[in-house]
Amino acid sequence: MSVFNQSRSYIIRAIFLAVFIVILAQLVNLQIFGRKYHELAMNNAVFQKIVYPERGIIFDRKGKPILNNIIMFDLMVTPAEVKNIDTSAFCSLMNIDTAEFRQKIVDAVVKNTRVRPSIFMSLLTPEMQARFEENGWRFSGFNLVARPVRSYPFNVGAHILGYISEADQRDIERSGGFYRMGDYRGKNGLEYTYEKVLMGQRGIEYMIKDNKNRLVGHYENGEFDTMAVAGRGLKTHIDVELQALAEKLISNKVGAAVAIDPKTGGILAMASGPTFNPNDLTGPEFRKNYQKMNLDVASPLLNRGIQGRYPPGSTFKPLGGLVALDEGVITPAFGYPCGGRYFACGAGKPACTHAGGGHAANLRAAIANSCNSYFVDVYRKVVDNRKYGNAKKGYEVWEDYMNLFGLGVRLGVDVPSENMGNIPTVAVYDKEYRGSWNSCTNLTLGIGQDKMLATPCN
Repeated sequence: MSVFNQSRSYIIRAIFLAVFIVILAQLVNLQIFGRKYHELAMNNAVFQKIVYPERGIIFDRKGKPILNNIIMFDLMVTPAEVKNIDTSAFCSLMNIDTAEFRQKIVDAVVKNTRVRPSIFMSLLTPEMQARFEENGWRFSGFNLVARPVRSYPFNVGAHILGYISEADQRDIERSGGFYRMGDYRGKNGLEYTYEKVLMGQRGIEYMIKDNKNRLVGHYENGEFDTMAVAGRGLKTHIDVELQALAEKLISNKVGAAVAIDPKTGGILAMASGPTFNPNDLTGPEFRKNYQKMNLDVASPLLNRGIQGRYPPGSTFKPLGGLVALDEGVITPAFGYPCGGRYFACGAGKPACTHAGGGHAANLRAAIANSCNSYFVDVYRKVVDNRKYGNAKKGYEVWEDYMNLFGLGVRLGVDVPSENMGNIPTVAVYDKEYRGSWNSCTNLTLGIGQDKMLATPCN
């Protein structure tokens, strides 16, 4: 009997020991190895505050800042943390109705899940920001994040500089997750092209929350904080005073004006009409103004300096002369007996604004007087050059010259969405004329017309 009792005593002790070991192991796991409850506790007590960097400044060629940064605030929401708040009081505070409140919460969940912060209201006015700062402790799940926003002291350069706005889902996917909801990025112009230079690097501040959800200080005295790194500046060829003049001259007009430094190829000014104030695409009115301009039939958002396509006309004539000189089909002394019309192709077209008096006695005079007959004849001499055998092969040579001059190809300017204009190919004319055409068919290419198109930047 005593042996049985002793065995039972050992079993009971072993059970108690096993239970103790299990409890001890679980405590060790929870406190040392387990991260789940630690993270939950951290999430309840510590708030990760994103610090957005200042974007780099863009300067003109004289070092003047064409744009600057000002600080505004986004109201962020983390839906999972929105608990037991007075919705009516919140809506009254932020000047929205309850239906809009609910829709914004749903949108935040759909776009960025319940546990990640999303923009609830972007770029608050100073008055609204002040109201929230005074009352924000009452509304768990909401917080303000400082946002550097562009300002334009000269009110010019909208089409060149571009604009920034919140990264959308497509931006996030294309970046492989580098961008997050709430990040802003360049969407057009130099802001887009030089995004990696201008954007900087976001930082994080770990802030302690009290029992009323107020931020009361840095966690561990900021030991785990990471500093935001400001973006780098960008110096351009733009002359902001010349840019302002160009925009003034093209106001209330449709078209474009581009000034290029012939020594460097740098763009000194690029004005597109109708133009607009770049400050209209920044701050709290961005979305409203963008939608208005996007629906405007005058297309103010279109940068006609690089996207508008127009016949270059008489501005092309000196290039035609250079090609003919290089091909050896004329000399600078070559003249054409223009009587006011070009009759060599039988139709008596195109006409000239001059007649007689030797206005096309040589290349210099023909350029000075912009003689149509002279330059269509020069074009035909290049295309009909006997060394190429036939007009189609001669035309291909002429087309290659055009591409080398930057016509019919993209120049590669650092403002995105550049159009390449148009220099028609042999295939285009073969299709239109069923293979039966010659230099008389498209002779007005010699004066920058027919199917030739170029952007003002060309």
